[in-house]
Order: sequence, then C-alpha cells, then structure tokens
Amino acid sequence: MRLAEVVRTSRAVAETPARSKKIELLAACLAQMDEDELPVGIAFLSGELAQGKIGVGYAAVRRLAQEPGTTPELTLRDVDRAFDDIVRIGGTGSSARRSEALGALFRRATADEQHFLARLIVGELRQGALEGILQEAVARATCVPAASLRRASMLAGDLRRVAQVARAEGEQGLTRFRIELFRPVSPMLAQPADDVSDVLEGKDRVALEYKLDGARIQVHRHGDDVRIFTRNLNDVTDRLPEVVERVRRMPVRELVLDGEAIALGPSGRPQPFQRTMRRFGRELEVPLLQRELPVTPFFFDVLHAGGEDLIDRSEEERFAALSGFVDPDVRIVRAVVSDADAARAFVEEALHRGHEGVIGKALDAPYEAGRRGAAWLKLKQTHTLDLVVLAAEWGSGRRRGWLSNLHLGARDPTTSAFVMLGKTFKGLTDAMLRLQTERLLSLETARDDFTVFVRPELVVEIAFDGVQASPQYPAGLALRFARVKRYRADKTAAQADTIDLVRAIYDRSRGG
Repeated sequence: MRLAEVVRTSRAVAETPARSKKIELLAACLAQMDEDELPVGIAFLSGELAQGKIGVGYAAVRRLAQEPGTTPELTLRDVDRAFDDIVRIGGTGSSARRSEALGALFRRATADEQHFLARLIVGELRQGALEGILQEAVARATCVPAASLRRASMLAGDLRRVAQVARAEGEQGLTRFRIELFRPVSPMLAQPADDVSDVLEGKDRVALEYKLDGARIQVHRHGDDVRIFTRNLNDVTDRLPEVVERVRRMPVRELVLDGEAIALGPSGRPQPFQRTMRRFGRELEVPLLQRELPVTPFFFDVLHAGGEDLIDRSEEERFAALSGFVDPDVRIVRAVVSDADAARAFVEEALHRGHEGVIGKALDAPYEAGRRGAAWLKLKQTHTLDLVVLAAEWGSGRRRGWLSNLHLGARDPTTSAFVMLGKTFKGLTDAMLRLQTERLLSLETARDDFTVFVRPELVVEIAFDGVQASPQYPAGLALRFARVKRYRADKTAAQADTIDLVRAIYDRSRGG
C-alpha cells in the first residue's frame, strides 16, 4: 500500500467526530493492506512509529520538511525499511548520518506525506484513532468478531500481532492467545464519575476501593522469578527490590497481580506522586533510594494464579481469590456498599487519609485489559483555578485552523505579571475552539510557526487533579491533568488566581 493512502485516511479520521465513521474509514484502509503491512499501518494510524524513537530531534525534522517530491510513490514497506535503517545507525557522527538518511526519505515524500511523517516522528500526530476504535476497525477489516479480537488484543498486549493472526487464521487463530507469564497485558482502566450516585446506578451492591496516587504496577511471578511492569508495560523490576521480595513470600508460585506502588510517609500517609516516581525514574543508586524512599505495593486484582487465567471471572471472585494469599497490609482497602450514605462515608475516609478518591467496581464484571469501561468508575477530588491564557498553539488534525493548546498562567501579586503553569488542550468543545480562536487572535502580540502569543486578558476556569514540582516552568510547579471547564467572561485578569494559591495547594498535598 502507498503511504499516501494512509495519509488520506489519517486526515479523514481526524476531521470526523463520529466514532462509527472513524471505524469505517480505518477498516477500509486496513482491509487493503497485505498481512505484513498491517503492523506498520496500524502503528501509523495509531500515531506511532513501529520502531519507537529514531534519534532525530524536533529541530532536525523541521529542517528536513522541505523540497517535497511531486509523485506519491512511497509505500508502507519503503518507509518502514527506512526507519529500520535509521535506528540501526550508531557510533561517531550517528546524529548527522541519521538526519541524512531521514532527509533522503523526505525528498521522496510529497508535501502531505512530509507533514504526516514529521508529526509521526515527533509524536504530534493526533488523529482520533484511539486503541478501542482501531480494535473495532481491525475486527471489521479482518472479518472476525470484535469481542474476540478485543480479548486477544488485551492478552497479547499487541494489536499489530493480533491483526496479523486474525488476517491469516481468522477467529480460530485468536483463541490461542492467553495470559503468558512475563508478557504484560494492558491494564484495565476506570472512567470518571461525578458522584457516588453514578457509581451505584443500576447496582444493588458495588465495591469501593481507595484510589492511590501512586504508580500502576503489574507483577508476574513464576517460582522465584518475579518481574514488575509499569502501566506502559516497561520492565522496572530492578528498581523495586522490596516489591519483588514481598511477592516472593506469597504462597502461590504462579501469579499475575495488578496493583499500585506508592511511597508512604512515616505516618503512613501517601507522599506526592513525584516522590514515588523517583523510584521508577532512577536505575542507579537503587539501594540508597530504597532506604530513603521505600515504596509499598497495594494489590487489588489477580489475573492469573496457580496456572489458571482468572480474567473471565467476576470482580467479586477475583478479589476473593486475591484475599486468599495477599496479606491485608499490601491489599487495597476495600468496602462493599449498597447505599449512597455508606459510599460517601468511604469516599470521605479515603480523602481524609490523603488519597485521591475511590474506584467503584461492578462486582459481576470480568477483567477487561486495556479498556476504560463503566465497570470501573473513579471518583476523585478535583481542584479548579481561574487562570489567564498567555499563548495558544495551532491545532492539528480535526483542530487544524483553530487555536487549541492553551498556555496557562497564574497571577503574581507582587509583580502583577503572570507565571506559566503548563498547557492544556483537553476539555475544549468545538464552540470553545471557535470562541477562543477569535478572541485570542484579537489579543495577539506576536507569533511563530506554531504559537500565537497574546495579551494576558482571557480568563479560563481550569480543573486539575493536583500540583507537582516541575523545573520546566518558572515557579517550579505545574498542574496535573489540567482541562478546561469554561471561560470566565465575568472575571478580569486582575481577578485571576494567584501563584501563592497554587503554592498553597502544592504544600497541602505534601502535608505542609
């Protein structure tokens, strides 16, 4: 298949908001690919390179995106081979040689193909083809039931490999996918809920668990061999020896556990997320870090035990199995409730103990790896701030032509200036995109290729989950999971929230 066809499909998918239409477009494109092209095509339509990072930076890519070819001659195989060759380049002068090789590829690409490849390489290809949508499209393109493909994909942890099997062997080939020890699967995820009534709706009973602000871990064990994987399926075993030892003491010798690792203070209260993440980001000085910043695992699910897959069992059955061999001090705090008063009391208890909130789980639900469904709902304490827009970046894909990614600032009461706290493009409706583009262009003071800088006048209400330390911004702080709630036409920039308030939220999160 020619790259140009994937580029056209990517643009069409980005420009349509309808999920069904996205699936239709993707399926039509995937159906035309040969079996060996499917992994590359799926990666590109996911906004990824099959090779991951290729060692060419943003500035180099921008310089190369010129003098395009006029004929769409590149195939998926051509591009994939070129990227394979680039990642193999090493040694002295490798950076220049990688850029030279990428330049040769770009000179064969049309302008549209260059734009697509450039965004693909720097990780800015947002086209709305999320994994769930791609799974549905692959199922349709390979003529297998969507449920069978989703299950195989969650067990394999690799949609590209599953797509090839589906194409070659059909639904029968998908039945051989099962949990394999030391091959991590994508974790089951929770979707947001606004109130405990959402969690209880349609259920006689529901399980509530503390939602910890730690790092998601999946632990595999076979005998004394224990390995730990992150939410992104990276192996971090060597960084968490205390977790390894704790799992080795469990009485079941074959296990796949789902849980969270978190650093606790002397009082048992959770430390800030960034403190926990120090243990995941440092490969050196692990013994020293273990003494200074020990982490505790808390397990809340079991996917496999004693040679048997448990993912198709109900949540209630899986937790009962887990409770049989995981001690209470490393088992998530949990309550099964049947009314709103009991649920609210549990939420208050979780927040009082310094946790993010709670997860509500349907007791009859199986484990759906990699899916964010209604079986798990999360209730979190959310903060809001009224901040000022300092600049905005032009959108891509469906948001092309609109100012999208907002640069957010808090007011410094001592200087009347504004201190940047981060960026967000989340939460914006089409109506808000139109409004902010018109308003911000009227406030423009300068621009570059990607960003419009504006007078600090537009106030926006931002919801966020917390404040973390960040050397990237002047105040040393940044918002976590920021998203736009609404514009505050009733407020002037002089009435925006201050950097002092942001620091106070940060200090409270650290127990200060």
